[in-house]
Amino acid sequence: MRRRLINSTLAVVLVVIAVFGVSLVIVETRTISASAQESVESEALRLISVVESRLLGEEAINSGVLAEQIDPARFALIEIPGRAPISVGERPTGSVLRATETGEGGEKVTVEESRSSVTREVGRTLLIIGAVALLAIVSAVLLAVRQANRLASPLTDLAETAERLGSGDPRPRHKRYGVPELDRVADVLDSSAERIARMLTAERRLAADASHQLRTPLTALSMRIEEISVTDDPETVKEEANIALTQVERLTDVVERLLTNSRDPRTGSAVVFDLDEIVKQQIEEWRPAYRSAGRALVCSGKHGLRAVGTPGAVAQVLAALIENSLMHGGGTVALRTRVTGNQVVVEVTDEGPGVPAELGARIFERTISGRNSTGIGLAVARDLAEADGGRLELLQQHPAVFALFLSRVPVDRRTPERPVR
Repeated sequence: MRRRLINSTLAVVLVVIAVFGVSLVIVETRTISASAQESVESEALRLISVVESRLLGEEAINSGVLAEQIDPARFALIEIPGRAPISVGERPTGSVLRATETGEGGEKVTVEESRSSVTREVGRTLLIIGAVALLAIVSAVLLAVRQANRLASPLTDLAETAERLGSGDPRPRHKRYGVPELDRVADVLDSSAERIARMLTAERRLAADASHQLRTPLTALSMRIEEISVTDDPETVKEEANIALTQVERLTDVVERLLTNSRDPRTGSAVVFDLDEIVKQQIEEWRPAYRSAGRALVCSGKHGLRAVGTPGAVAQVLAALIENSLMHGGGTVALRTRVTGNQVVVEVTDEGPGVPAELGARIFERTISGRNSTGIGLAVARDLAEADGGRLELLQQHPAVFALFLSRVPVDRRTPERPVR
């Protein structure tokens, strides 16, 4: 491309120089010739005037007197009736410029000049024109190289950017070149890079969320299957199988929810549901794990509360909080339901050391964790809560108290406090 731009620019300049240069040479040659002819004619006219004035004054007319009136490079022939011709200077040979003037008394003056002087003047003019043309060609080449680099280098950069996008590096370069068309291409590539980066981030986030969110249901399901494998009681098998089926349904809901959030995190499927059922379900699922760890899991507060949200998402949020207390907390973990204004609140607290002061403000950020964990659980829990119009907050750091706020659906009957179980 650089060579094509340079060749095309140089071709245009050469055509312009050829057209205007030849025209200028022709015009200048004619102008110089005409100017030389006019000079010879002017000198002949002046010389005839001198001859006439000296004849009227009866002064001497000879070659010595007339030589002072003529250019030394020219030849003059003065013819006066009744006298011998007078010549001044050396008569040129070859092609000459000639001018003849005749006086009132029949005097005749002829002035000649060799055309070589005109040729020399034309040669000097051609040399100047050639030098200017050469300078124009050199300038055009330099300008063409600069312009070619200005256009070709951005295209090389854009090609490298496109290659980086294809190799999986979606970082935008935000580099512009001052050429509107190239800047437009750069804008499109940067926008594409940002979209690809967002998609890759969403895919990685989905994979991380799925691995984290599916781990708990699969663990609980494996525990139920182990219970079935070690018992011979048909009633126990049936009960555990029903619980396992319920957990499979929850597992399916987790997958669907993750896929929905990966497409559009704002998309929710909020409905009115009984909060007691979700809390009871989580207590039943997590009690075996807590029992194995030598810890207790209890619930208290109001019952009969109805909230607006996605049951599966609320269950995942509570599961994340209970698992967080199991891994990072200590002592008894308590779930407490209460009402504040037009919202239902589910608090999860434990008797552990709490959340470190340096992590308090960032506890819901991804990859932030107080121990060797992924740091994804609480971030996903907050995203799930906000997707249905709720919110998840850390109310207290020592001991840790997490609270899930959901929109409340009022009931017409009084709801007594539920004792600790």
